[in-house]
Amino acid sequence: MFDTKMKKAALPLAVIAAVALVSGCSWAKRDSVIVGSVPDDYRTRHPIVIAEGEEILDLPVSSTAYRMTGHQKAAIAGFLDKYGDSGQSLVTILVPAGSLNEAAALSVSGDFAEYLRRAGVPGERIQVLSYQAGPEETAPIRLSYGLVKAQVGPCGRWPDDMAQSYENRNWENFGCAYQNNLAAQVSNPNDFLGPRKMTPIDAENRDAAITDYKDRVVAEDFRRRSEIEYDQ
Repeated sequence: MFDTKMKKAALPLAVIAAVALVSGCSWAKRDSVIVGSVPDDYRTRHPIVIAEGEEILDLPVSSTAYRMTGHQKAAIAGFLDKYGDSGQSLVTILVPAGSLNEAAALSVSGDFAEYLRRAGVPGERIQVLSYQAGPEETAPIRLSYGLVKAQVGPCGRWPDDMAQSYENRNWENFGCAYQNNLAAQVSNPNDFLGPRKMTPIDAENRDAAITDYKDRVVAEDFRRRSEIEYDQ
């Protein structure tokens, strides 16, 4: 009789415990989802985007100049370094008009166009345009062409006062410079979209590695530092 009463009393307690356990799991999952959804990842705040952009080079021109200088030639050579990846994009030469150096800039821009042609840019892919500049300015000549590139939004966003924040989270600008540097260092922007096709194996190198493995060839430096005794 006593055992029967105890079993009947224990049954509701077991049910309550099971319900509490399931409820606890439910709350745990819900909290996990909520915490996991907080955008606290710098890769989410500062994503690397593959989009069409511009390579731009501003070259100052003295008001007394009439030919392209060696420094300008070296700068244009570096500017054209990625032109082969642009699919022969249109190169624009923007010459200042109405500025203090208008005549000099117009003269030097002809040298720029000629150098671009010698560097491999087709003549029909070069256009010379003008832009209005102030009469007291010594305005630069701007060269530009479009290409697909990896880029990140501008850095320097500080919407909150870090000294007044008590949250254990990184700040808004955190990771922005890192993402910009990574985007600039990757040679092929398409690598961010997916892996390339594997290149053929080096059969000679693989054969040498397998032969060394079979012959149990161990480097002397590794043998001295290793705690394992290898057979000769």
